[in-house]
Amino acid sequence: MDKIQAYRKIGAPSDTKTQNVMELAKPTNNIYATTVAIAQRADQISEELKQELNDKLVAFTYTADDNPEKEEFRNEEQIELSRQYERLPKPVLLALQEFLNNRLTITEISEEEAKQSASSAVAE
Repeated sequence: MDKIQAYRKIGAPSDTKTQNVMELAKPTNNIYATTVAIAQRADQISEELKQELNDKLVAFTYTADDNPEKEEFRNEEQIELSRQYERLPKPVLLALQEFLNNRLTITEISEEEAKQSASSAVAE
């Protein structure tokens, strides 16, 4: 199944809504940790959607030999695909909805574990 269909099923609103900060902070007891986790998940969602869109748009690429009047070329399928992605809620709203639906888990790591994972990432 497409990522777009999966994210559409989350049921995230397409517009922003004021959230109770104290309710958001309950699972972690730290609003900053919650905010960082939601922001990181939003970045992941954004990258996933961008990659999927790019993969689908590859089918629509053409060379100048294929169509000499490329300024006048309009592909309705490509336009509809772009509209589908534009209609999706923003990645931060999707991540927030995942958090509210308890589909986003937050695991705290110690400073030592963070340093070890950072140093192993640099070594690779």
